[in-house]
Amino acid sequence: MTLPGLSGRRVLVTGASRGIGEAVASAFVAAGAVVHVLAEDGAVEDTGRRIGAAAAHVADIADERAVARAVAAIGPLDVLVNNAGLERMTPIDDPDATMIAVFRRVIEVNVVGTTIVTQAVLPQLGPGARIVNTASIWGRVAEPLFSAYVASKHAVIGLTKTWAKELGPRGIAVNAVAPGWVRTEGSMRSASVIAARIGRPESDVIGAVEAAQALPGGLMEPPDVAGPYLYLASDLAANVTGQTLGVDRGEVPW
Repeated sequence: MTLPGLSGRRVLVTGASRGIGEAVASAFVAAGAVVHVLAEDGAVEDTGRRIGAAAAHVADIADERAVARAVAAIGPLDVLVNNAGLERMTPIDDPDATMIAVFRRVIEVNVVGTTIVTQAVLPQLGPGARIVNTASIWGRVAEPLFSAYVASKHAVIGLTKTWAKELGPRGIAVNAVAPGWVRTEGSMRSASVIAARIGRPESDVIGAVEAAQALPGGLMEPPDVAGPYLYLASDLAANVTGQTLGVDRGEVPW
């Protein structure tokens, strides 16, 4: 995909070992950008080699020291894509003590970790730089059983609006992409646990999602949502900031 202003741009994509992060990083590489990929698991190194990334970095984004080490090795950047995230079920009526631990971890990764990465990278971003956060349509609506994830994605949209105000005077634009259901490891895990919880086949859960979409085509694949990230990082979006772009085939009215 060729968009003005992407060739040669230095890009960091977090959560890039698989799924949406890998697809976005691969699209930036194809557009001529110099791409660094980061994830908490070593699989990101294989991903980096496969897509032609400049370098791969292993770090838990909720670990300030690990993030600081990774960012120091990257150097100046033009684009930060905060894509790393964790999606887990956290039903409020679950008496298991581990639910609160899972809740804390989701918030720690999706909200605190996103903030840690952004703060660490900020000194390496100059005027004209872009930050693109991965939100979710669940940051616009609610979904039973996933309170921590829903809350975290509402928070990501709030961070996007706030940072756009804070960083605008420095010439840095901050936006978000809010994907709908995309066929990733995380979303398929969620579909499975929803199906088990309501006692219905997983195909019924997927069917309900597809029925809610205005456009046909079933669940999106990761490459289907990569384009908006490139747009928000390109010269075409020079005057766009503080916005959240829903990419969900019309499932949720924005």
